Amino acid sequence: QVQLVESGGGLVQPGGSLRLSCAASGFTLPYSGIGWFRQAPGKEREGILCISSSDGVTYYADSEKGRFTILRDNAKNTVNLQMNSLSAEDTAVYYCATGLIDNRCRFRGGPAGSWGQGTQVTVSS
Repeated sequence: QVQLVESGGGLVQPGGSLRLSCAASGFTLPYSGIGWFRQAPGKEREGILCISSSDGVTYYADSEKGRFTILRDNAKNTVNLQMNSLSAEDTAVYYCATGLIDNRCRFRGGPAGSWGQGTQVTVSS
């Protein structure tokens, strides 16, 4: 069974850090076509950090440059999102996804497209 499972979310104070993990089962994570997305209350889901399936280039949303990093652990078949200098604006449900992802971090689906169930990140004092 192909599955992505996120973990590592929780409550963190402003200025703090979190590392989210996305574990794949039933398949090997690809080297491209991987992304982290988030959906804040009342907002649409947005791509924040992706490795494009078309050219392998890493895309960062402007607000995440210098703060967020994507890390792979091939031995564990996981891809992690290291988040630093968090603020209340980062509060959202965070998702990982694999599949066709363009170089603007937009999920395009594809036959191998898959989403995790999401993990809540709350930044508050």
